[in-house]
Amino acid sequence: MSELLAPYAAAGAGTAPEVEAEHGDEVALAPPWITILHNCDCHTFEDVAKQLIKAIGCSEDRAWELAWEVHNTGKAVVKVGPETECVRAGNILAAIGLVVTVTQS
Repeated sequence: MSELLAPYAAAGAGTAPEVEAEHGDEVALAPPWITILHNCDCHTFEDVAKQLIKAIGCSEDRAWELAWEVHNTGKAVVKVGPETECVRAGNILAAIGLVVTVTQS
């Protein structure tokens, strides 16, 4: 019987409580960051698609899908990842005046 459980058994408390072993190799991960592109009527779909390709490295088809989502719903999450990657993508999109929010999810 482990040393942690021995006092409970010796005291006659019935069954010993279940104890989970701690794993030293577990690392808590921070929640991912997101880059949100907001709708604005001051850019063409072509401009938005080209900038999305530069910012997130997506295909032209995916860039058009995202541009349509932004147009139809008002916004779209275009990047999920570490803070530095999301900020970088946001800066590239904002470089042509697109409205972007970068936040921790």
